[in-house]
Amino acid sequence: MPVPMDVEGTFYPAYKAANPSFSADTFQCAEQTVEELLKKATTSENPGMLLGKVQSGKTRTFISILALAFDNGFDIAIVLSKNSRALIEQTAKRLNTEFRMFVDDGELEIYDIMHAPESFGAFELDSKLIFVAKKQSDNLRRLVELFKNNAAMAARRTLIIDDEADSASIGYTQKAGLIEAKKIATQVSELRSSIQSSSFLQVTATPYSLYLQPTEIEVANVLAFKPIRPAFTKLVPVPTEYVGGDTYFGESAQSEADTLESLIHHTVDHREFDRLKKPDGRLFKLDDVLTTPAIKGYRTAIVTFVVGGCIQRINKINAGEKSKKLRYSFLLHSEAGKDAHRWQDAVTRAIVSKLTAAAQANSPVFVSLVTQAHSDLSRSLSLVSENVPEVGEVLAAVTEALVGEHVTIAKVNSDDDVAALLDGTGQLKLRSPLNIFLGGQVLDRGVTLAGLIGFYYGRRPNKYQQDTVLQHSRMYGYRRSDLAVTRFYTSAAIRYVMSQMEEFDISLRAAIDAGGDRAVQFIRKAADGSIVPCNPNKILVATTQTLRPYKRILPVGFQTGYRTGANAIGEIIKSLDSRVADLCGFGSPTPKLVPVETAIDLLTQIEPTMHFPEDDAPPFDWETARAALAHLSQQHPDEAQRGKVFLWAAKDRDSSRLASESSHATYIETPDSEKTEGQLAKQFAINHPILFLLRQNGSEDKGWRGTPFYWPVIRAQSHTPTAIYTAETID
Repeated sequence: MPVPMDVEGTFYPAYKAANPSFSADTFQCAEQTVEELLKKATTSENPGMLLGKVQSGKTRTFISILALAFDNGFDIAIVLSKNSRALIEQTAKRLNTEFRMFVDDGELEIYDIMHAPESFGAFELDSKLIFVAKKQSDNLRRLVELFKNNAAMAARRTLIIDDEADSASIGYTQKAGLIEAKKIATQVSELRSSIQSSSFLQVTATPYSLYLQPTEIEVANVLAFKPIRPAFTKLVPVPTEYVGGDTYFGESAQSEADTLESLIHHTVDHREFDRLKKPDGRLFKLDDVLTTPAIKGYRTAIVTFVVGGCIQRINKINAGEKSKKLRYSFLLHSEAGKDAHRWQDAVTRAIVSKLTAAAQANSPVFVSLVTQAHSDLSRSLSLVSENVPEVGEVLAAVTEALVGEHVTIAKVNSDDDVAALLDGTGQLKLRSPLNIFLGGQVLDRGVTLAGLIGFYYGRRPNKYQQDTVLQHSRMYGYRRSDLAVTRFYTSAAIRYVMSQMEEFDISLRAAIDAGGDRAVQFIRKAADGSIVPCNPNKILVATTQTLRPYKRILPVGFQTGYRTGANAIGEIIKSLDSRVADLCGFGSPTPKLVPVETAIDLLTQIEPTMHFPEDDAPPFDWETARAALAHLSQQHPDEAQRGKVFLWAAKDRDSSRLASESSHATYIETPDSEKTEGQLAKQFAINHPILFLLRQNGSEDKGWRGTPFYWPVIRAQSHTPTAIYTAETID
């Protein structure tokens, strides 16, 4: 019979009493997690998992778990942190601060593994011990040696907490057709094997490489490496004050009408990222940074940050808050190289310097830039009924901030830079009211920026990796009070990818919350073209398409072929006109059911009429769209009704190619309307998906090439299980 969990021991009650601001949900999560650890054998292959969101309070939760674990038979804890000197210092500092009362009483000792003794005597082992180590070869070797050479220590019950569990500790690379376990992952596995009685808890906000990893234990570089699959998962409670992916990429953020969430977004010309990578006098000179169109997006971002910070300071000082405490930050993250950071530093300093000179002269360019930013921020401030200071008051405040040197610029491109800039709480220190940080990869996991109200993001990896991109999202966190003056700047293509990632994230969390993979179907296309189930642990860094009720799938950002010449599309459109008229007609009050093969053939016929000339157009995979439609057509509860799709068409539509200048988007993303197509989908697409074929006039004044074309929109039916389609699997 299991021993009941002790919640009234030495550590846990004292820790709870010392942290009255922690929510009851946080402590409940800690208790449920420890209960699972005591109840279940968390083996090497099946550890426990604590799943939070980026910057949502995972650390406070796992420290609460540590306190309770020490009251329930655990003598030693190992905290594995990202391979970052700044982060290991931050983790050790946090643990020492949180557990100061126990350290002072001699009940607990905390060591950085690289500074720990080589052996521990019986007296020392009478105290609880915490070892903090980086997921780095030398650190892990020291840990393994410590336990292998100290039998009494290896016999003590140990809790291993792998913080940011999918960073280095879990990983595979594809090599000559084999899956190769990364070196750090094998060392973590060796550590687990060195301890007689251990429990293993992984803590992460990005569980993809944990849940989506191979089950095979036969890998190229290790004979007995066992991949990790969580035995249980506990979700870190997320309060309403948290701002995350749903705020930035949920339905409200996609709205064509003004919403607080949609106004966060500013679309940047993707060519700006190259202009911020290295100097090129043919594109712009530093003397022209306030007027050149070459870096309009970045200049707007800097000016709007300064204006937004000044507005917040005006409003909060008027509300009685102290001026010195009101500090805000801005982050530029577009390149990893130090040369690029030097150029970005030069550009940023030039913008601030020339803006200061323009403010002192009260020049028209200064007034224009500040007025534009004030107008933009006024839209979101008004939506939440916050005070909008008069533009004259804001001009004066911005002038005072610039002339009074309230703007600080810091380049952060190394671990040493981060360590030097951290304050006592482990956050980047805000030295002045307005702080601009320029950095790369070192500013991802675990590094927090307080008061972040501006983020310019331009990282363009060859292949977007979900956990990496989400960890770059430093704008997530407890930031709701500043949301009305928060702005996010990126290209249309990057924003699209991040939106797709948010969909995947929501779906996978739903599966986890439901107790595994049962809430989500994982599917792939087989060699014979059929759609077949795919074990989620077969997905290794894949491009995915999330399918859920009413999901829309459509191309965006394309250009059509020409009316005449080599790329003329007139004959294809003429053929489609005839087919569509026969199949369903145009503007019918009801859609027609057609075989899915017919619908797929129509999509295939439309495909060559569209081209994607711009690099920043959201990627569209026709093969995935066809596979998704085929899958959706097979979800009807009545087997006899499967393999069918609703088809509906309209003509004389006149959608533009490009969105309006005031829109957060670059391209029109809604050729279908909720009033017409949305209502048809809700009325008819219950158990069958629907394919809309919207014949556009394609006039040149709307940005097209003066020839009609068909814009296809797939909508999933309301009664379909959430599914994740992948085109890339491990066989």
